[in-house]
Amino acid sequence: MTEAEAVPRRRGAARSEAARRAILRAASTLFATRGYDHLTIEGIAAEAGVAKQTIYRWWPSKGSVVAEALLEGELLPGHFEVPDTGDVRADLTAWFEDLSRFVDDPDNSPFIRSLVAAAAENGDIGARLDDALGGSELTTRVQAAAASGEIWAQTPVQEVVDALVGAVVTRALRRVPSAPESARALVDLLLR
Repeated sequence: MTEAEAVPRRRGAARSEAARRAILRAASTLFATRGYDHLTIEGIAAEAGVAKQTIYRWWPSKGSVVAEALLEGELLPGHFEVPDTGDVRADLTAWFEDLSRFVDDPDNSPFIRSLVAAAAENGDIGARLDDALGGSELTTRVQAAAASGEIWAQTPVQEVVDALVGAVVTRALRRVPSAPESARALVDLLLR
């Protein structure tokens, strides 16, 4: 048996998937520690142990790597789910409080501000950030409440969702922690 025969062969797809996962993990790690402005393809490649060309073969820019890492759940520690208890006001308040606690954590605020900066530069990141924060679920929940008559049928659903997500993002940018009663007050205002 020759040396080449003794070494098990790797299949291309498995190696490519392993490299892709390593790149997304590296981008997430570097994003969390350095922020979007200091994230580079060179840095991601070095952290992942791949060539820059490998990254550029799959993604055209650092923004697209970050967008995919966000979509795959590598950047946010879990999904901010919107509960469905049958009480839309309580559900939206619980979601808002959960997200606010995350954003108010001093360890997370620079990370959130970097995500917002990345989203401002790359629309794909913005759309994926909205989903990661629960935007799609919020839309579905508010639409269901309007359809069932729990809230006014003509409620401007997208505007309500934008206001809720926007309030959390604005607070993160201003570095102002949320007040305990602010979630309920905002939800009540938006769903009158």
